[in-house]
Amino acid sequence: MVKAIVGANWGDEGKGKITDLMARQSDVVIRFQGGANAGHTIINDYGRFALHILPSGTFYPHVTNVIGNGVALDVKKLVHELADITGQGVPAPNLIVSERCQLLLPYHVLQDAYEEERLAGQAFGSTKSGIAPFYSDKYAKIGIQVCDLFDESRLRQRLDHVLDIKNVLFEHLYHKPKLAAEALMEELLSLRDSIRPYVGDAVGFVHQAIKENKTVLLEGQLGSMKDPDLGIVPMTTSSHTLAGYGCVGAAVPPTAIEDVIAVTKAYSSSVGAPSEPFVSEVTGPAGDELRRRGGDRGEFGATTGRPRRVGWFDCVATKYGCMVQGATQVALTCLDVLGYLDQIPVCVGYEIDGQITDVFPTPPLLARAKPVFETLPGWKRDIRGETDFSKLPQEAQDYVSFIEARIGAPITIVSTGPKRDEIARR
Repeated sequence: MVKAIVGANWGDEGKGKITDLMARQSDVVIRFQGGANAGHTIINDYGRFALHILPSGTFYPHVTNVIGNGVALDVKKLVHELADITGQGVPAPNLIVSERCQLLLPYHVLQDAYEEERLAGQAFGSTKSGIAPFYSDKYAKIGIQVCDLFDESRLRQRLDHVLDIKNVLFEHLYHKPKLAAEALMEELLSLRDSIRPYVGDAVGFVHQAIKENKTVLLEGQLGSMKDPDLGIVPMTTSSHTLAGYGCVGAAVPPTAIEDVIAVTKAYSSSVGAPSEPFVSEVTGPAGDELRRRGGDRGEFGATTGRPRRVGWFDCVATKYGCMVQGATQVALTCLDVLGYLDQIPVCVGYEIDGQITDVFPTPPLLARAKPVFETLPGWKRDIRGETDFSKLPQEAQDYVSFIEARIGAPITIVSTGPKRDEIARR
């Protein structure tokens, strides 16, 4: 059986905790897209961790963790992350890195930073991790696969080819120094040695696991609004954030995915550029207070540390996000965060050019959208750690039911705190 855990919104929904929770009953956990530009925060018996490239099944010795072919693989960050978790007492995970995975390399990071600098006030708010240049190269067929590291003549040929292009950009568009092939080649061979123990035929492994009726969990990064086709273009990431892409990025047959768990927060948050439309945003003292109380240690990016934009729950965006993910169930996180509020606004519609709609619009219309709120009573009680949904205050139960009725998928999991078992099931 194959399940996918994906974000219904802008990312930052708490997918790491939900994946960590469900990995307990899984045999294989696969990261299928994205790179080290976002983090999944996990709190367990070993401590608090922000995983950026490792799958969230890393903490279970019975799980085989796979970095799928759809991932932007920064080998340096992978090696650093492995050393970091084992240094904190975590047993070395069972890990397979797909030999078909492509490498995120130093020139991708440089190009990302140079482009944001060039765009200045029109920048996309990139984490400058090299993600957009990486995926551009992948689809321009000038990327370098893990398997290329083990064929030095092919590797050098491909490296020379890509540097012919990169150095023209660096010198004449960005007015930066050119890169030397020899130094990069030496670095790539060093990366090869550090990654060698983990490289394998992930495609064959996953298909065999499915034949043996193993439980396979697909772990997505970011969320529906960041998809480059169906998200808020151009303020998106550069890989597909939808469960459907798991069929490509994890080499899983489309017929195998049986369950899609879309994760959403009890309020909204996003790390992104100020120019990105964020309809339900709350600013000023109320926004500062929600940001301070949010998440585990406030609403700040797990990778960048940047303050996240925050807003009230957006039913319009979340209904759309669940729809394009094909959600069969929803996990609602951070319900405990809202316990300080007397009243809780919920965005139930958008007003666009005088018309009210509950259909998520295309980016040009979204930029003109204003929120339509309904206000629900708060529960004014600390519910952190409650595991029995029926014991939650009636106002908290009603809040969950109100949201569920408007997003088009059942809320089956309610998170009441950041720790692994602070979960109430419905």
